[in-house]
Amino acid sequence: MIAVITGDIVNSRGYDSTEWMAKLKSCLSQWGDTPTTWEIYRGDEIQLRIPVTEALFAAIKVKALVKTIKGLDIRMGIGVGDESFIGAGVSESNGTAYQRSGTTLEVLKESKVNLMLTTADVAYNRTLNLMLKLASDFMDDWSTVSAEMVYLSLSHPNTSQQNLADQLHIKQSAVSQRTKRARLDLVLELLAYYQTTINTIKE
Repeated sequence: MIAVITGDIVNSRGYDSTEWMAKLKSCLSQWGDTPTTWEIYRGDEIQLRIPVTEALFAAIKVKALVKTIKGLDIRMGIGVGDESFIGAGVSESNGTAYQRSGTTLEVLKESKVNLMLTTADVAYNRTLNLMLKLASDFMDDWSTVSAEMVYLSLSHPNTSQQNLADQLHIKQSAVSQRTKRARLDLVLELLAYYQTTINTIKE
């Protein structure tokens, strides 16, 4: 069982791709190489093949990165399933994970939601997607400062607030305020719930 994330940048037409492309490539490359693990195609669409346990973490981290650029966001459909064909690139591969990911992204475009996951378990999908919808209520509103805080915190999970403050050249109290404003505690709880439940899903 694998996970596939298919996404497209929201509002990308109002920006020069040089403003976000290099950052996005750098972010995606932490999970592997292009084109076998990830691809950016049609200018503003992405596809990432990733272990199931890391899928939601990756999606939220990518979202945080994109939202560090004012006015941009990303909608992503996560598909969990099998991989029946491995092509030269991830966009040429196939299987239920790829199909569910692509279909989920299309549903997102119609429903005006930015993050959704689809597995073979309908009950699990219903529960997790309600949680994602509630979380999106504040994640979609992250400021560039909040998004940067989340991205840094997810990139360095064992780093103290003081170390993060030193990296950003701000006070530790400011880091504390930013993590609270970004609702990082809820993001981490959501990720923990996903980690402990996704392996119970049967394909």
